Amino acid sequence: MLFAGEGLQSVVLEASEGIDALPIGRFLRTPPTRLVIDDGRYRTAVADGAPDRQPLFTGVDGGKVTWADGSTEEVDTILPATGYRPDLGYLAPLGALDEHGHPLHREGASMIHPGLAYVGLEWQRSLSSNSLRGVGRDAVRAASRLTAHLRGH
Repeated sequence: MLFAGEGLQSVVLEASEGIDALPIGRFLRTPPTRLVIDDGRYRTAVADGAPDRQPLFTGVDGGKVTWADGSTEEVDTILPATGYRPDLGYLAPLGALDEHGHPLHREGASMIHPGLAYVGLEWQRSLSSNSLRGVGRDAVRAASRLTAHLRGH
């Protein structure tokens, strides 16, 4: 077990979860920045073409995207991967960002558009939210919320 904090405000975490899973991101006014830790496996996977990366599409029509070369493709999901320094300016016209260009969200769920969710944001829910170790937990939560929204719950 790991003990953190002082006095009555101590936090107890099981070693199996680790401090990076503690959902404290929403309580931080100015979350600290942290470099992504990679032991080489992730960089190698990206270099080997996993996942298949594409430049941003130029248009969307229903379930079809148009690529920069004019070709179109049917898609089920659009998942913009903005990298470690998100550039979400394209969401500004929707009112989804604050004055600094950061998403207006609570634990990844947009506070403006109920059908919009984020994953991979720094301190979205925890220390590991913007890493491959933690993004999965946040993605499951975001997918559950979006599913409930689509079902009208």
